[in-house]
Amino acid sequence: MRPSDAAFCQRVSEAIGLGYELHGGPAVTFNGENVIVAQALVWPALPQRR
Repeated sequence: MRPSDAAFCQRVSEAIGLGYELHGGPAVTFNGENVIVAQALVWPALPQRR
């Protein structure tokens, strides 16, 4: 697993700038050495036609 370094944060920021959205709440766990935080990044759904 790669740490959340500056390059990772930059990629997430760029994805959000392109229109991706954070989805749901974050998940947090501890692997005995590091705290690991995750959150889904999704492309927004198109509106439903009626």
